[in-house]
Amino acid sequence: MMILRARPASTLAVVAALAAVTATGTALLTGPAAAAQGCRVDYTPNQWPGGFTANIKVAPGDSAVSSWTVTWTYAGDERVTNGWNATVSQSGSTVTARNASYNGSIPAGGSTEFGVQGTFGSGGGVPTGFSLNGVPCNGAGPTPTTAPPTTVPPTTAPPTTAPPTTVPPTTAPPTTAPPTTAPPTTAPPTGCAGAVLCDGFENQTGSAPSGDWTVVNPDCSGAGTATIDTTTTHSGSRAVRINGAAGYCNHVFIRSTKNLSSLGSVRYGRIWVRHTTAQPTEHTTMMAMADSADGNRDLRVGGQNGALQWNRASDDATLPEQSPAGVAQSVPLPTNRWSCLEFMVDGAAGQLRTWLDGTAITGLTADGVPTHDIDGQWYNRTWRPQLTDLKLGWESYGGGADTLWYDDVAIGSSRIGC
Repeated sequence: MMILRARPASTLAVVAALAAVTATGTALLTGPAAAAQGCRVDYTPNQWPGGFTANIKVAPGDSAVSSWTVTWTYAGDERVTNGWNATVSQSGSTVTARNASYNGSIPAGGSTEFGVQGTFGSGGGVPTGFSLNGVPCNGAGPTPTTAPPTTVPPTTAPPTTAPPTTVPPTTAPPTTAPPTTAPPTTAPPTGCAGAVLCDGFENQTGSAPSGDWTVVNPDCSGAGTATIDTTTTHSGSRAVRINGAAGYCNHVFIRSTKNLSSLGSVRYGRIWVRHTTAQPTEHTTMMAMADSADGNRDLRVGGQNGALQWNRASDDATLPEQSPAGVAQSVPLPTNRWSCLEFMVDGAAGQLRTWLDGTAITGLTADGVPTHDIDGQWYNRTWRPQLTDLKLGWESYGGGADTLWYDDVAIGSSRIGC
C-alpha cells in the first residue's frame, strides 16, 4: 500500500452547540464605518460534545462600511477560544469581533464572513444582541453582560490559514437509506441483521488475533501491536486492543480473512471503537479497505485536524476537504468511551455515507454531486470503488499515538445499525 503524507494541517475542532440565527433589522448611522439600513448578522453554528465552531456572515445593508465591529451575547457558558478572518475577544458572555486588515471594507449590498471556535459546558440557547458598529441588527436589543464562564478553553491553536469565503453547506445528508443490493443467500451470523461478517472476537482463545483475523504491518513493522483484551470490551468477554505508536513504521492492523468481495457494489459496515487520545492534527488511519478498482490502494477512515475523515490512498483526496469550513462539517471521535461507527459505500453510484452513534455526518458524505469544502476534491475524478477486505488498526503519518479497542464488527449489504 502506497502511503502519502498528510497535507499541512490547521488545528480545528469541529462543529457547534447552537442554532442558526438569521433575521433582518433596520438601522442608520452616518460615517464610513457605520452600519446602514438593513444590517444583518447571520450566525451558523456546528457542535460536538463540549465544543463548537460558528460561521458568521456580516452584511451592512444599504451603505458601504470601511471597517466593522460585530458583537453578540451568549445565553449560556459558551467561551470563544479563537477565530479566523477577524480579531475576536470575549468579556463575560459578550463577544466582540473586529475586521482583519484585508476584509474591513464591505460594499453596499455586500457581505463578508469570519468564524469562531469555542467550548461550552452546559450550553445555553441561541446567541442574541447582534450589532454592527454599535447598531443593533436582526432586531437585537442591547447586549447584557454577565460574569465570565468558568469553562476552560481548549489548548489547540487557532487556524493558521484563512478559511474559504464560501459558506459551508448546512443541510444534513439524506435520512433515508440508499438503494441496496440483495442480501447474500447464505444465512448471516445471529445478531447482525444481514451481515456476512459478524464478530465480537469471542472465539479468540489466545493473546494474539488468529483464525478469522490475521495481524498485518503494511509497509514496515515497528512498535505497533495487536492483542486480544479481556479487560476492556463493548460486549462479551473479548475485544481487540491496538497499541498504536507514532511514526510511519509503526503501522499495525488486523485483517479479516473472510472473502468480502462477494458483497457486491454496496457495502455497509458497523464497528464499535474506543480510544484514549484525541485525534491529532496529523493524518492518522484506523480502518482501511483495499479497492481493486483503484490499484488495490486502500480506502481509509481516520482523522486529520482533530476530526474524522475518509482518505483515498491513491491520490490522498480527503472527505471532507481539509479547509477550516470543510473540517467543521466533520466531528471528532470521542475518547474513553465506546462509539458506534457506521458507513455505506456504493461502488456503482460512487457514493459514501457515515454515521457516528446513529447520527449522519455531513462532512463524511459523498453524495455524487461535488460540494466545495466537502466532496469537491473527492470527485476530482470518477470514483467507483470495489472493496475487497477490511482492516482495523492504526497508522500514524506524523506525531500521533493512540490506544484503540475494536469490538462487535459487522459488514453486510444492508444497514446493520448500532
